[in-house]
Amino acid sequence: MIEAEEIRRIALSLPETVEKEAWSMPTFRVAGKMYITMPDDQTSFAVRCPKHERTELIAAEPEKFWVPPHEASSAWVRVRLKALEDLDELRDILVDSWRQAAPDRLAERHPELRPGEGTAH
Repeated sequence: MIEAEEIRRIALSLPETVEKEAWSMPTFRVAGKMYITMPDDQTSFAVRCPKHERTELIAAEPEKFWVPPHEASSAWVRVRLKALEDLDELRDILVDSWRQAAPDRLAERHPELRPGEGTAH
């Protein structure tokens, strides 16, 4: 199983990412915008995800993606660590969330940061 520490390692390797505690949990931000949260239990994490895509993800892989009731109106999805296939899949999910939060100027300077490209290991 992928460990929660891998989330931190990959997130902090992404440009201009900073870690900041909020709601008593680690969060990761780019240009002041949060794009990952890591709840205390360390069995899942949350990332940005447009609602229309989130619905499709949950329908396709409910064992991997979910949304707690109190987050139903947000544009975030939770991901179960134990359901991830490998570090490449984790990286793709984190990079996608980073790209949604990063300012256009920063994302444009890093075309290599697209899901499925490059390596973070």
